[in-house]
Amino acid sequence: MSDLGFLPAWTTVTFPVSGVVTHVWLPPLVAFVVSFFTSMVGISGAVLLLPFQVSVLHFVTPAVSATNLVFNLVAIPGGVWRYIREGRMHWPLTRIIVIGTLPGIVIGYFLRIAWLPDPASFKRFVGWVLLYLAVRLLADPGLRKTAAPPADNPECHFHKGGMLLLAGVVGVIGGIYGIGGGAIIAPFCVTLFRLPVHAIAGATLMGTFLTSVVGVLLYSLLPAPPGLPTAPDWALGALFGLGGLGGMYLGARCQKFVPQKWLKWLLGGMLTLLALHYV
Repeated sequence: MSDLGFLPAWTTVTFPVSGVVTHVWLPPLVAFVVSFFTSMVGISGAVLLLPFQVSVLHFVTPAVSATNLVFNLVAIPGGVWRYIREGRMHWPLTRIIVIGTLPGIVIGYFLRIAWLPDPASFKRFVGWVLLYLAVRLLADPGLRKTAAPPADNPECHFHKGGMLLLAGVVGVIGGIYGIGGGAIIAPFCVTLFRLPVHAIAGATLMGTFLTSVVGVLLYSLLPAPPGLPTAPDWALGALFGLGGLGGMYLGARCQKFVPQKWLKWLLGGMLTLLALHYV
């Protein structure tokens, strides 16, 4: 049950799989707003929607991770299509991210089931992941600079071995957290590999989409311990995804007009508040 009981009861809907009771317009609205901003920096929005599901909708079983991945499947294509259409998809980076994160997603699934099944442990894990992302973003010296958006098809060079190793590690975290891994790679690409936000956004979104496909299959098909639900709530995930689809499309379209300094500050601030809440 959500914490929004003061709103009209006739707009509420119950999702039988997860047991979530909320207003039918709330998930797509939240997803639209979150995805509009996060898609500009190559993050699907799942990294922020998971705390919303846990704290507001009280969806705390491992199935929330799988539902978050369903959101990615529905929402991400809008942003990816826009980046491809405008010629701003960095394909070499996309391939490295996908190759590295796919095995990590599998490992992350089993770690989530074996070590992080209860809500308390999972919330602490979520908090530390968010806090680390926030520190990496806000500590970036590039925040103090205002650079004009680069032209389409920007030149972007990176160490392939280092990027592959990073993709493997964050794939494990992404598999546990239910975000596909791209949400963690994006801040590292900017702060560690010094790649421009406008160059990596499309690649990290594409990587998140493909690894989310694998994640959803794992949570849906592999056996889970008795009494521990892991299968996604497809209806709830799709409802979030519909809002995210519109938000990502518009965010990808507007990204080239927004200085990356402001995008980093906004994202870093949101991550910090959520991290402090959970930690």
